[in-house]
Amino acid sequence: MSSDDPGPVSGRRSRPPDAHPDRLRWNAKYAGGFVPSFSPHPLAVRALATDLPDGPVADLACGASGTALLAAADGRQVTAVDISELALAMLGDEARRRGLDRLITLVHADLADWRPRPRSYAFAVCTGFWSQAVFVTAADAVAAGGLLAWQAYTAEARRVRPDLDPDWCLGPGEPASLLPICFTVLDQSDVTDRRGAMRRLMIARRAATRRQTLARGCG
Repeated sequence: MSSDDPGPVSGRRSRPPDAHPDRLRWNAKYAGGFVPSFSPHPLAVRALATDLPDGPVADLACGASGTALLAAADGRQVTAVDISELALAMLGDEARRRGLDRLITLVHADLADWRPRPRSYAFAVCTGFWSQAVFVTAADAVAAGGLLAWQAYTAEARRVRPDLDPDWCLGPGEPASLLPICFTVLDQSDVTDRRGAMRRLMIARRAATRRQTLARGCG
């Protein structure tokens, strides 16, 4: 397993500052006796069971991810990006235990600094983080015929979780409303978590051929 192989990521990768608030917050979670289940997210299970093009997978804000392990078990190269080095260490240990470490590249980074090459991933997924800029970057990284899957809290969730930063929450119609027109939304729906906070999930596919892309006006 490597944290240096650039794979489909372009440019320099910089490690998050030691005092980055998100790094501190998530490291505190993973250092506090956290026991990962390594269960893949249902969105990832659904996407990986579809007709995906050949190519790698990007698991963003992956944490101690079962999604990365599932994709690697399917024979795909996986780029797993997270700001918590403790979460990545847990994922790396489990990947080695399963003999999947050669397929998973761990990237310790703030997603705001993540710069993938366009059209480089067959599938990009993020299920615990929201940033409009990161979403746009991830959509641009999806290859022809590939899938983009996302789940994040909605603004409605703040009625139950007033501690949520508004910047972490989806606005009306998001994230589907932010997609380029060469994507077809396969599903966008709201679900509630165990605390009753609303989350929205979305899965969308990029046009599979150049002709379809041009027909949609998304060259």
